[in-house]
Amino acid sequence: MFLTRLTISLFEFGLAVLMSGLLIFFTFKLFIRANPDFNMELEIKKGNVAVGILVAAILFSASIILKEGMTSVVTMVRMHVVLPAGRVLTWTELVAMCIAHLGMAMLMALFTISVTLRLFGKLERKIMAPGKELEAGNIAVGILLAAVVLISSLYVSAGVSAVSKSLVPQPSMGQVRIME
Repeated sequence: MFLTRLTISLFEFGLAVLMSGLLIFFTFKLFIRANPDFNMELEIKKGNVAVGILVAAILFSASIILKEGMTSVVTMVRMHVVLPAGRVLTWTELVAMCIAHLGMAMLMALFTISVTLRLFGKLERKIMAPGKELEAGNIAVGILLAAVVLISSLYVSAGVSAVSKSLVPQPSMGQVRIME
């Protein structure tokens, strides 16, 4: 039993390391390229603190959401290893299901952050153009947008957790006899 727990823990650690690297790479590249107002990478290189704050919040928010998706993956692997009699999936199906869960969480994170930023930008475009203010280095706007992204990710992460947990296959507990 000790080796089983250790194996599952090492799997969870390895998955966390892998997913953090993938998350940082894909999220950074996607949002750097997706910004229609200016080149975020150049602004960071110039030392634009406002853009740096926003990018850091985007990365942190995506990790909050993805972490909720990882929980269901670890639960599936744990059930598969600990309850061999109640296995619902083969190893191949388990791997495919884990990839699907993590992919879904990653897509939800990227979609949520993108929609949140675009919606906020549309709402505030008449009063202040957030993209132009960020490009100008307005730290207050960077902090405000970072807070908007963080708040939305905290709420959405609960939804991602609920969806992920509902999609975890449950083993059969057997038949229950009801006496008349």
